[in-house]
Parts: sequence; structure tokens; C-alpha cells
Amino acid sequence: MSWSAGLAASVGLARSARAESGGGGGGRRPGFDPGDMRLVNLSHVNDPETTSIYPGDPEFTLSTVATLEQDGFYLQYVQEGEHTGTHFGAPCHFNAGEPGADELDPEDLLLPAVKIDVRREAERDPDHAVTVEDLWRFERRHGPIPRNAAVVLWTGWQEKWGTPAFRNLDEQGRMHHPGFSPEAVSWLLETGRLGYRGALGTDTFSPDVGTDHQYRVSLMLYKRHRISLEVLANLERLPTTGGWVLAGGPAHRNGSGATSTVFGLLPKH
Repeated sequence: MSWSAGLAASVGLARSARAESGGGGGGRRPGFDPGDMRLVNLSHVNDPETTSIYPGDPEFTLSTVATLEQDGFYLQYVQEGEHTGTHFGAPCHFNAGEPGADELDPEDLLLPAVKIDVRREAERDPDHAVTVEDLWRFERRHGPIPRNAAVVLWTGWQEKWGTPAFRNLDEQGRMHHPGFSPEAVSWLLETGRLGYRGALGTDTFSPDVGTDHQYRVSLMLYKRHRISLEVLANLERLPTTGGWVLAGGPAHRNGSGATSTVFGLLPKH
């Protein structure tokens, strides 16, 4: 089976799978023609010299364990947490009894995407939280967010990658970065824009505002087959509407997520 045919088959499954949600609303899931799409990379390259690590997460290291000269092949040993660099988070990351990375369906990782540009607000206020009113304004301008969508925040944090400004710690060691308000996520859930599946995406560490140590957004998001897409890159290449996102990574047994290569699939025209 060709890549395009396989992707089309996956999308067919996604269209026919359950789209249960907490209420009506949201735009129809958009049509998808893989032959009319082009790929862009939405992931950072993981390099121990530059990769920003969430406070408290395991150290990320790469070490050479085999060389062409001595072994006839080249191989590295990777030590990292499951959420190192660009990654997806699985529902079990915050909620007991919810699916792990190995229990997700392929169509959970292929989602219609919208991008909400909050760079100006984030520059003024690093603790900016997207509100329900922000989402309403977005829809008045760009149309309804599709059901079971990936709602991606473009905060500008991708430009800070590999520097202390990505963590943005204050004198008390508290992180400051933008995210979604709990009220906004509640509205996305109630209207089915986040339904049985869907995602919150961001170029920061988390869809939660950095100062929210109760992780209220994460606790709401990570249920059923909903995921996060975190530490995204190159979001200037993802269109505001009309694109899709595809996350790929290792499916560890009982995995809380996985370091991922996330692709944006964009219409050619």
C-alpha cells in the first residue's frame, strides 16, 4: 500500500470512529485528500546541548555505543524522559485509568488543526491565558473550529528554544509561559470541538499556563482519547485553518506519551 493510500485509509477510520462529545457545536470534520497535501515539520531537533528540559524531568543524553570503524555500524544510546522535546502526551499522563500511548488508536494522532496566534498577547504578558471570548473572536473571523480538532497555540515560545527564556523562571523558580484558561477548555469540551479525541497544542512546555501548578487544563484534557502536542516548532508554517497534524513516536507499554516527530499536513493550493 502506498503512503498516500495508507494515510487515506487512516483518515477513513478517523471519519467513521466515534465522535462522542459533551454537546453540540463545532464545524464538520473537514475533508482530507492526502494526494493534495504537503508536509512540514513541526518538531525541534533533540540535541543535549540545546534541548530545553521541563524542570524535574530526567536529563537527556546521547552516547555513542557503536561506530562504523569498530563495529561496522553506527548506533547511539538515548536516555530521556517520554516528554523530552517535541512530544505528545497520552491521557494517562494525568488521569488514572485513561489510555496510555500504547492504547491509542492511529486516528487519535491525525487531527484537523486550527492555529490561534497569541504572540502579541504573550509578548505583553507571559502568563496570558486564552479565554472563551478569544475563541469566539477566532471563530467569527475564521469559522467554526472542527469537532475533535487539534487547537494549537502559537505563542512565539518556539523562538526561545534552547535558552533560559524558554523556561522563563522567576526569582522563586516559577515558570511563566502562556496557555489556555480552564474556562476556554471547558467550552471546547462542552461543544465537541474537543470530543472523544482531539488535542491542545502549543510551542511551550504545556497547554496549562506556566504558573498553574494544579494543572487544571491538563486534568480536563487528558481523558478518553484526547492528547496534547507540546513544544511544537515552525508554527509559522501551519495555516490558521485547513491543515492537519500528525504525531508519530514510540508506543511504550503504559506510556505517558512519547517524544515525537509532529508533521503539519497542508493543502498544496
